[in-house]
Amino acid sequence: MCRHLGYLGPERSVADLVSRGENSLVHQSYAPRDMRGGGTINADGFGVGWWGADGFSRYRSAAPLWSDPVVRETLPNIRSRAVVAAARSATVGMPVQHTACAPFSDDTWAFSHNGVVRGWPESLAGLAAELPASDLLQLEAPTDSAALWLLLRRALGEQDPEKAMSSLVQSVVAAAPNSRLNLLLGNGTELWATTWHHSLSVLVDDERAIVMSEPYDDNPAWQSIPDRHFVSARPGHLIVTPLEMGAR
Repeated sequence: MCRHLGYLGPERSVADLVSRGENSLVHQSYAPRDMRGGGTINADGFGVGWWGADGFSRYRSAAPLWSDPVVRETLPNIRSRAVVAAARSATVGMPVQHTACAPFSDDTWAFSHNGVVRGWPESLAGLAAELPASDLLQLEAPTDSAALWLLLRRALGEQDPEKAMSSLVQSVVAAAPNSRLNLLLGNGTELWATTWHHSLSVLVDDERAIVMSEPYDDNPAWQSIPDRHFVSARPGHLIVTPLEMGAR
């Protein structure tokens, strides 16, 4: 079901952000604490994306997060104030390849999905039919998460992140009941997330905002986000509201 992390705050090395704490993202890739029946490890690749002076960059790999030498040899030299990262647990039947790993991105946004769309791909056929053929030809991998990114990216052209993400969750739940839809979105200055049948915690103070599938340590400042809620976070700012599932 994957694990993901969003960070905004003082400049840190990307390696430090994914390995920080006794329950770091690296640790969660092989010994997660709260998968809620969605697998046991997250060994099917990973990705990290960061914003810097030259814009957004990312690295993705089909190797487990704990084994890729880039984490030890390269990421310590990359520093950023804004990062989105994820460790992947592939759903049965979906490919294990680097293009299937979050974060999915364009020049503005970075996106991760922790969960599964039930009945994929048939369940999303109706929603995908609403996309231009040119969008579908850009699908990075034949996975539910890659398709969700295309749908969300299209919505973000017309709606703010809260409306776009809430509407997407509503549409997918209607088409594929019992799906798990913890979504994470960042643009380098703010983070947005949803909880839908999976775990999420946040740590926000005046200097930093961290959104993570599981806390990386036992700091009591971590807040567990209730199911079916929407999160907007940046340093010094946290809003948690119920997901509105009314008319789109």
